[in-house]
Amino acid sequence: MLTALIVGCALLGLVFGSFLNVVVYRVPRGLSINSPPSACPICSAPIAGRDNIPLLSFVILRGRCRACGAPISPRYPLVELTSAALFAGAAARLGYSATLVSVLAFLSGLLALALIDLEHLKLPKGIVYTTLYTVGTALVIEAATTRQWHRLLVAAICAAAWFIVFLGLNLLSPRYLGFGDVRLAPVMGLELGWFGVRYVILGFFAANLIGSVVGVALIATKRLRRDQPVPYGVFLALGAALAIYAGPELLSPFHNL
Repeated sequence: MLTALIVGCALLGLVFGSFLNVVVYRVPRGLSINSPPSACPICSAPIAGRDNIPLLSFVILRGRCRACGAPISPRYPLVELTSAALFAGAAARLGYSATLVSVLAFLSGLLALALIDLEHLKLPKGIVYTTLYTVGTALVIEAATTRQWHRLLVAAICAAAWFIVFLGLNLLSPRYLGFGDVRLAPVMGLELGWFGVRYVILGFFAANLIGSVVGVALIATKRLRRDQPVPYGVFLALGAALAIYAGPELLSPFHNL
């Protein structure tokens, strides 16, 4: 039965990945995600439904536009595969748990934000707020059906606490910590806080550790200047994902703390 859930979530992840490709391309450019319909960026030919099947269409078309033969960016199938892997991994970790709903929404939002931040160095507030609203609604429904109001209270406190911390850091040094990261912090605090305070600490610690290692490596190889901004949202997303997928194993030595 768990295998069926994992496969189903992987397929759902492919669909969401296809949608996230639209979000990642259009939102930073101020375009509507609803219209116009998807089209080839080279010849402007509308993409037919048969050519818009996640992953499968890319393989059938051999990575080229049906109308003009222009190459299709491999980013599209890679995003779909990443989304599928994230969804399948969450299903394998959580199983048939109501928390899976909020986690899938959380991971979808993080994937879109990380990709946008990596390319544009910004975290669009529309995506951040949509993720916060979706995750918050899913957790409230779960708390109401399972009577786990204490977990929801802890999650809300974690969200508020990390918002205050990041807001303070932004006020002290807005050059190194943008307000987009301030908005994202409570989203992480809310979802990870549902699992417990230790998960929140792990997520933010891992984000900073990964960011420090990558930053030092890029500076050492002269691919990044010391005064150059970095896509911190990417590291926040990686830290949160690590906490969800590997949290039980990494935190097991500290279960008495």
